Amino acid sequence: MKVFLRKNIERVGIQGEIIKVSDGYARNFLLPRGLAIEINGDNQNFYKNKVKQVEHRKEVIASKTSMLAERIKNTHLKIKRKLHDDGKLYAALNPSEIVDCLSKEGINITKSQVDFGKSIKSKGNYEVTIKLTSKLKPTIQVSIVSE
Repeated sequence: MKVFLRKNIERVGIQGEIIKVSDGYARNFLLPRGLAIEINGDNQNFYKNKVKQVEHRKEVIASKTSMLAERIKNTHLKIKRKLHDDGKLYAALNPSEIVDCLSKEGINITKSQVDFGKSIKSKGNYEVTIKLTSKLKPTIQVSIVSE
């Protein structure tokens, strides 16, 4: 069955695409939840035109996202925190602190886009990944220093 996706669905497709899925998946999951619309002979041309509009919008968003990725790659954050005598933090660094520091630099992201890899619990230099899209994941340099 061909369906037009109304929302991004991980490992299936992104919003605005026309994809082919199994009948059961479409009828039991996608259609009841409003995630997709069935493509038939009546509405096929309408959704093909809609796909063209979405593709144009995606190109604009992709260019803006790539520019944002370049800004993120060139950013170096220096975070001052209280440390124990052995150089360990009192509390591990959390994503909201990275989001706050980046917002001061003029870069707006959400906490869910920040990926540490493993938690940051001591002073030093670290690389933190920012997930902008599934393919675009720039890293920033974060330095933890004592107050």
